[in-house]
Amino acid sequence: MKDEDLLRYSRHIFLPELDIDGQQALIDAHVVIVGAGGLGSPVIQYLAAAGVGQLSLVDDDAVEISNLQRQTIHQMANLGQSKVQSAAQHCQQLNPTVQVSTYPVRCDYAWLNRGPLHNTAIDVIVDCTDNAAIRYDINRYCIEQQIPWVSGAAIAFTGQIMVIDPRQPDSPCYRCLYPELDSQQLNCADTGVLSPLVGLIGCTQAIEAIRLISPFGESQTGYLRTYDAASGDWQRWQLSRRQDCQDCSAD
Repeated sequence: MKDEDLLRYSRHIFLPELDIDGQQALIDAHVVIVGAGGLGSPVIQYLAAAGVGQLSLVDDDAVEISNLQRQTIHQMANLGQSKVQSAAQHCQQLNPTVQVSTYPVRCDYAWLNRGPLHNTAIDVIVDCTDNAAIRYDINRYCIEQQIPWVSGAAIAFTGQIMVIDPRQPDSPCYRCLYPELDSQQLNCADTGVLSPLVGLIGCTQAIEAIRLISPFGESQTGYLRTYDAASGDWQRWQLSRRQDCQDCSAD
């Protein structure tokens, strides 16, 4: 690290649980963020600010005025622009030392398996979509490639987060929790969502991505955590791996 880096990241380096080695691990890391909307905004902003050296942003959407209620990485000037381009511009203003790659495409298994990110070193994937099919595709790909990933969701007044790490033999996967979600499940476009809720869940996802790169505290792999904004309560459940899971039981 240069002197400027030591100053920029000094508040991380002061933490004995991270120190210089932990910050260097962040600088050397590559994180893929799928979705540059409500959840993706704080994930992208905080991982860029934290100095994650390489961010790959994947989203096929453009910025609309209805996004601005919760997608804080975008501004009025970005209306009509690709979300990944808008987010990349914000990252460069926030921390120009971070390398940002943009992919204005819809993420699915075929793209993950044959696209430009396949066979590249990826430390963590963070799912910030509101689409179950994409989560199942990320789950399958991460199991095959042994890549840890962080799933987050938020709708109305409730949010949830789960850390999946296929490198751990007993770690349950996303399909262990949800064997078959309805493709017509609700999303915030249909039911609405409290704007700070996506910020809270997204910030928690960013913490878990950092924890996977530079371990500190207690691992959250294998737990489902939910937050109810109406009551202000967090709950946590320990999950078990399903022996009949069609994604991870035979890996």
